[in-house]
Amino acid sequence: MSKLKIAGLNLDIVWKNKEQNFSKIEQEFSETEADIFLLPEMFSTGFCMEADEVADRNLETLTWMKSFVKSKNAAIAGSASVEENGNFYNRFYFVFPDGNFEYYDKRHLFSYSGEDKIYTAGTERKIIEYKGFKILLQVCFDLRFPVFSRNQDDYDAILYVANWPQSRVEAWKSLLKARSIENQAFLFGLNRIGTDDYNLEYEESSLVYFPDGREISERKNNAVFSEWDLEELKEFRSKFPFLAERDAFEIKIN
Repeated sequence: MSKLKIAGLNLDIVWKNKEQNFSKIEQEFSETEADIFLLPEMFSTGFCMEADEVADRNLETLTWMKSFVKSKNAAIAGSASVEENGNFYNRFYFVFPDGNFEYYDKRHLFSYSGEDKIYTAGTERKIIEYKGFKILLQVCFDLRFPVFSRNQDDYDAILYVANWPQSRVEAWKSLLKARSIENQAFLFGLNRIGTDDYNLEYEESSLVYFPDGREISERKNNAVFSEWDLEELKEFRSKFPFLAERDAFEIKIN
């Protein structure tokens, strides 16, 4: 399969209420068909630093995601606060239609909010394969670190999920476009909307890019849609083989 349809949800997350968020997502996507359903960072609770209160200890969010993919016969992706072996993680799940899953633990924790004092940083860069596409998983603050996301000719697309506030949204918009262009990859950056309990406001700012810098999405209500064509990407890279001239380097994770 050379095409992939993605539906992302600009979710106004209900603070610390998993069941209400699950219900809202089901309602918003009730009539939607896609290959991947994409949800924001910590979509089941909001970007909450009270991890001891909100973190999944019994795979609550993952269990719901598995139920969702079964009902849709599609994949779903988004991050959640998770407790494991006494540590908390901002974990980006990618759940396949058959219920199998992979995950990426957020590497760059947002010290400005104290996330690094509460959550444990991931140690692995994660690329998953789905329907012929190789996809890099990234979370919010990771966007500011281009070395970590540098395409070493090992992926076709990037998924960024975020809670990126309006006060810094111009950086979000600019960096998403840059990451797509410099890595010659499809990119879907999904942000939340609304206001959280820290009084941070989030404007609608989800964006999808083709690697020539074009924004390629459609919007309907709170959903953002995009269809990616792998053959179109290969033709573009063949015509402009800039990745072949990239600098060689090794990523070392401390």
